[in-house]
Amino acid sequence: MAYKRQIDRLPIPPADAKVHNVTCHYCIVGCGYKAYTWPRNKQGTPENNAFGIDLNEQQPADGTWLAPSNYNMVKQDGKDVHLAIIPDQDCVVNSGLTSIRGGRMAENRPSKVTGTQQQRLSDPLVWRNGVWQPTSWADAQDLVARVTAKIVTEYGEDELLVSMFDHGGSAGGYENTWGTGKLYFDSMKVKNCRIHNRPSYMSEVHSSRDMGVDELNYSYSDYEVTDTILIVGANPLETQTNLYLNHMVPGMRSGARFIMVDPRRSVSVNAAEEVAGKENVLHLAIKPGTDMVLFNALLTQVVDNGWTDSEFVANSTFQGEEAVAMGTGQPSGLGSLEYAMETCRTSAEEAAEICGVDAADIVKAAEWIAKPKEDGSRSKCVTGYEKGIIWGNDNYRTIGAVVNLALATGNIGRDGTGCCRLGGHQEGYYRPSDAHVGRPAVYFDQHLIKGGGKVYHIWACDHYKTTLNATQFKRVMKKRSDMVKEAMDAAAGGSREELVDAIVSAVNAGGLFVVDVDIIHSQIGHNAHVILPACESNEMNLTSMNGERRLRLSERYMDPYGNSKPDCLIAADMAQHMERVLREIGNDAYADQFKGYDWETEEDAFMDGYHKGNPEVTYERLRAMGTNGVQEPVTGFENGELVGTPQLYTDGVFTRHGREDGKALFCAAGWRGWQAEGKAQEEANHDFWINNVRANIFWQNQFLDQENEFIQDRFPYPFVEMNEDDMALLGIGAGDLIQITNENGATEGMAYPTDTAKPGQVAMVFGSPAGSQGNVVNSGVNELNLPDYKHTWGNIRKIADATPQAKAISFKSKEYKA
Repeated sequence: MAYKRQIDRLPIPPADAKVHNVTCHYCIVGCGYKAYTWPRNKQGTPENNAFGIDLNEQQPADGTWLAPSNYNMVKQDGKDVHLAIIPDQDCVVNSGLTSIRGGRMAENRPSKVTGTQQQRLSDPLVWRNGVWQPTSWADAQDLVARVTAKIVTEYGEDELLVSMFDHGGSAGGYENTWGTGKLYFDSMKVKNCRIHNRPSYMSEVHSSRDMGVDELNYSYSDYEVTDTILIVGANPLETQTNLYLNHMVPGMRSGARFIMVDPRRSVSVNAAEEVAGKENVLHLAIKPGTDMVLFNALLTQVVDNGWTDSEFVANSTFQGEEAVAMGTGQPSGLGSLEYAMETCRTSAEEAAEICGVDAADIVKAAEWIAKPKEDGSRSKCVTGYEKGIIWGNDNYRTIGAVVNLALATGNIGRDGTGCCRLGGHQEGYYRPSDAHVGRPAVYFDQHLIKGGGKVYHIWACDHYKTTLNATQFKRVMKKRSDMVKEAMDAAAGGSREELVDAIVSAVNAGGLFVVDVDIIHSQIGHNAHVILPACESNEMNLTSMNGERRLRLSERYMDPYGNSKPDCLIAADMAQHMERVLREIGNDAYADQFKGYDWETEEDAFMDGYHKGNPEVTYERLRAMGTNGVQEPVTGFENGELVGTPQLYTDGVFTRHGREDGKALFCAAGWRGWQAEGKAQEEANHDFWINNVRANIFWQNQFLDQENEFIQDRFPYPFVEMNEDDMALLGIGAGDLIQITNENGATEGMAYPTDTAKPGQVAMVFGSPAGSQGNVVNSGVNELNLPDYKHTWGNIRKIADATPQAKAISFKSKEYKA
């Protein structure tokens, strides 16, 4: 930051600086910020400034002040302006707190004055003469449309492959998911598609939805008034920092107990012990993949001790036996509590044997969750779960088992309760129906690997870093795309018609024509033939909701970088070119399907999509709601404000499954061991469990951090946290470069000694550009094609001593000590 950017002083925002509402576009928490912009040749004074405070005085740590990472100089309406982004003290999400990600939004903006983020794509690129040549939007989109139109008209829409985001934040939002969704699900009916982080087009929480429970049903404030916080397969201090600090910590300080279910001891456990006291923290360090057994045992304790919320169960859940039978699209039966107990019943002793935790701790956890208080009132529990089980063993039934416990104890729909996924990105999904995709959807990666598809459109995805079976995926995709590159090189200098014919000939021989829409030249983009530059949130207006369904408008405060555009307008441009090309070839009926994309701004896309389904919501009204926004669903507009829904299911009616009776269903979550193919054999054959984890300091696949010196100085290589005794046995020292291998492939990282790591277990950071854990994940998936990234085993060997960069790293414990 300051020491890297050589900033030793900062300008003061003048009193008349422009002020913009900003939602941090990284994690799902969605902290509120204010962005200030003002002319380059102007600044305020310590006494008269945009903050309205006396800057002659030392500001408190939690006050309003500006750090070098909060500052940059960017383009606004073609002119250089100062930019300062600071956390909003009045936003209820973060109350003025910032994270290392949100606090660096300003320095992560592209600037030709300060030289930040010059890796950003500025112009469309087309593969010509052996290199990517900059070109115009019209030229690039014409080629995309001509190849795509020829393929889908002559060979069918099933030959078009699509990868696209389904989230909010920097790449998605309601504007951009509508633009891509309208193109591929309305104008076309593309079924061979996948989402950014999973190898099919499907939900990650099918069972919760099938049970009637939307996966985001509480408010963050519920953590502050609960009795017990139950976290499953997540590390919220690391990955939802201000949710933990601003809501969970106050809850623990008010007396809430904290239960963590995770094989790994994380900083979240340590911090909870410091805040609540070790006697009020229970870490159930289960064996990998046994979460379902634990939750079945907790449910059994609740039922057998009479701790269920009998009134809630009777009035709000299905009564009888089986309501929905097990089928190919539903990997377990659903029905009443009694029906579910027939397969879920598990004693504490049985669970202890399978899970590797003490039976007494299972009993204690059940008491903390559900045992009535001395006055007879019901205990309140908030459950938050995430990738540890979403990307884990037997996804459908495991998540069903978690929701079972919340339903049985009535811990949904009242203050201080909820059963929710903690999330990764913010949410911004708004698309036409995807029913044509089917359930289970096509296993996209395997379809591509087996030669399926002729044209591949990629939107803000880099599967080279973030998919399973990545070694084979990369190898096959490179081979297929290289066939097209060779054909394009051979046709250099020919007409557009000759180039298109050469491409079509190559894809008919097994090649793949690739179009990549992104903000940087990604790893997967290096195998593309056309690259289209997108802009980010705040280079466009963008709406999304956070993990408590809080909808905000994050306002544009700077120009898109170079000639980049919002994804929704790129999709609209693509549709218009498709319509033109289809009419040229005489297919007017098909061309008519691509009408309705005459959008000039991202607001036009918002009004065409989200607004039509939610007519009360407009940019103007969202702007007036500021960084606090409104919690979805929006139910009206009264007294100049949008009216939202702080908590779902307060009426005890459950509708996510679409059943008319409004009754929640329980899941018959019977244990069946390792569910994804190959996991049991892999565990038996190798020495180490290779868990994948995230890190606070960077986000996702490090798309903007990989060129940031501050970040790369901390982790120049993907860290692999290891037990120190394991390292000694293998002759590995702190910072040494190591290789992880198994039958699926190999990957590399940096050994990071961690005194809390169990022997035989390592934690490798997810999505690193310098080493992908996905290289060693096999192709086995859960039913419905949910990836089990979390359960991979391999062997480890040293390949090099610590480099000079690694030797400079601190390996001090990450745990906070009071």
